[in-house]
Amino acid sequence: MRAALLFGLPVGLVAGGFFVGAREVAGPPPAVRPTMATSQRQTFDLLLAGGTVIDGTGAPGRRADVGIRGDRIVAVAPSLPRAGATRVIDATGRIVAPGFIDLHAHLEPLLQLPLMESALRQGVTLAVGGPDGGSPLPLAPYLDSVRTTTPGINVAYLVGHNDIRRAVLGMADRAPSAAELARMQQLVAVAMGQGAFGLSTGLLYLPGTYSNVEEVLALARVASASGGIYTSHLRKEGLGLLDGVGEALEIGRRAKIPVVLTHHKAVGRQMWGKSVVTLAMVDSARKAGTDVMIDQYPYTATHTNLGVLVPSWAMAGGNAEFRTRLENPALKDSIVRGIIFNILNDRGGGDLARVQFSRVSWDTSLEGKTLKDWAVRRNLAPTPENGAQLVLEAMLKGGANAIYHVLDEGDVRRIMTSPYTMIASDGRLSRPGDGHPHPRAYGTFPRVLGEYVRTQKLLTLETAIHKMTQMPATRLGLRDRGVLRDGAMADVVVFDAATVKDQATFTEPHQYPAGIGTVIVNGTVAVASGKATGVRAGQVLTRR
Repeated sequence: MRAALLFGLPVGLVAGGFFVGAREVAGPPPAVRPTMATSQRQTFDLLLAGGTVIDGTGAPGRRADVGIRGDRIVAVAPSLPRAGATRVIDATGRIVAPGFIDLHAHLEPLLQLPLMESALRQGVTLAVGGPDGGSPLPLAPYLDSVRTTTPGINVAYLVGHNDIRRAVLGMADRAPSAAELARMQQLVAVAMGQGAFGLSTGLLYLPGTYSNVEEVLALARVASASGGIYTSHLRKEGLGLLDGVGEALEIGRRAKIPVVLTHHKAVGRQMWGKSVVTLAMVDSARKAGTDVMIDQYPYTATHTNLGVLVPSWAMAGGNAEFRTRLENPALKDSIVRGIIFNILNDRGGGDLARVQFSRVSWDTSLEGKTLKDWAVRRNLAPTPENGAQLVLEAMLKGGANAIYHVLDEGDVRRIMTSPYTMIASDGRLSRPGDGHPHPRAYGTFPRVLGEYVRTQKLLTLETAIHKMTQMPATRLGLRDRGVLRDGAMADVVVFDAATVKDQATFTEPHQYPAGIGTVIVNGTVAVASGKATGVRAGQVLTRR
């Protein structure tokens, strides 16, 4: 039985209702009712009918129906019998694609936000946590708690170098002894055995910044032996960027481990345009046999803690020793000069207005405001010197998180077009009204589809979807996700290519995207008519 027409729109039968376009309407249409013969011919639990399938491989889109039974795709064909489906979603005029895979996600609030709506509503059906060197440790008990909660989307985890180093060395600024390094290697091995997909580093952050390349290499070799990957927040992304890329490539080559330069970018005006060099380094390394790739978010601002403006040596030993150093006038002067340097040359972008607070627990009125706004509020001239004093004050009050508007659109575009670049959000799970997050938390994937595909035409739709689906799935070693084909897991997104867009902004970040009508997680409809159904169907994935 083919779909009927109602008011000129296609209608598909569903259990207890029918769909007009991609919208479910209560009750079957008067002229079309299920029959005994229909139920006897049922072959699909869910049928996505009439859409343009872009299967994730990079192949051209084609008109096809997608049949789902249980949690698997069981048929992709030009025409499948609607009468053989329990539920039909008419996808005419829509794109049907694999669910998006977010290779770099901050999932720390998952147990408090199990629906994971800020990711789900973007079309994300799998997110990888534990990036930038930070992860749950030990991993297994945490994964058990996530399974018990049942996440809204599928999740996987890396094991973080910073947490491993902290467990063994605390905040010490020194190399590990042989025994300590062996203990760190054991922690990596245990986490890999518990299902981690690889090792992540955050070499800009504490205490990972105190490590040397030999330490990281020793841990990467353990992850490599277990079939894992290595993702790196580089040691430097502004001044020192080229050295940071070189270090990651060296680790990949010597450890024989697949590498991801995560959220790759060039920070600060002095480094703008240097993506030409970093991409050439990636090309050269690949030709020499190093398996290196990139992930990227599509924005000209970063987001991290305010402490990145403070010289790392000043934080060695933790907060107590930091406070002690500030009591020494000579050391305090050196710390202030270091902050001024970073404001002028690195994350500060040379302008206090480029540093925008996202979360300030001790003064929420600053959230969304800039370091310049705070200076003006204090009747201070917005100079780097005054900014440094305010940064110190903030750190002594417990720190803060901030958005740094320090990237160049030219680098964003250049990195995005590399054939080795995947799309990933670096976004933290968020809920409306909580803090002032980077808009990537709500808009990364639809922004690429709306801005860089439809408006700028920088990428084709097929290429963009490939960067969001099969490419990250392959990097993780997942063969049954990231593609639409018979036998694959039924993680699917249905969206309108003409209207999909991000709506979250740097001034109003808590906005879900437009144009994403349906999201299916493991065969279960998790978003219908653009709204979350509230059903949580995600799984915890572990490395096989």
